[in-house]
Amino acid sequence: MNDIVEIEEDNDDVPTPVGELSLQTIAMPADSNADGDIFGGWLVSQMDLAGAVTANRLARGRVATVAIDSMVFLRPVAVGSVVSCYTTVKDIGRSSMTIIVEVWARHHSDAEHRKVTEGQFTFVAIDENRRTRPVPRTS
Repeated sequence: MNDIVEIEEDNDDVPTPVGELSLQTIAMPADSNADGDIFGGWLVSQMDLAGAVTANRLARGRVATVAIDSMVFLRPVAVGSVVSCYTTVKDIGRSSMTIIVEVWARHHSDAEHRKVTEGQFTFVAIDENRRTRPVPRTS
């Protein structure tokens, strides 16, 4: 089984999430600013967790985030929105994994599912001594 997915630009009229649903949560008031928008840092944290879920599965063990290679915020997220993080494996190296994370949100007042941010995260597989180790190869 090959875990790497080719990322293609899709020009459909109705955009849909790309990848595997890795994390879903509700944006709460404690995570917002005075205007009711969710802090970008909170979204980055959720993306890091979603990427780590995928990286842990691939590495079959402990991983560490080593880089956020790109990050684009497309629109604000309102308190009460259901936030869904989708992951796609872009590359697997000897000890590293590059994972694209897309975040989509849906608020109860509007049934539309909207892409709110995306980023590219790099994780490295580590051992019990926090040293890099090879990512196991699937057969």
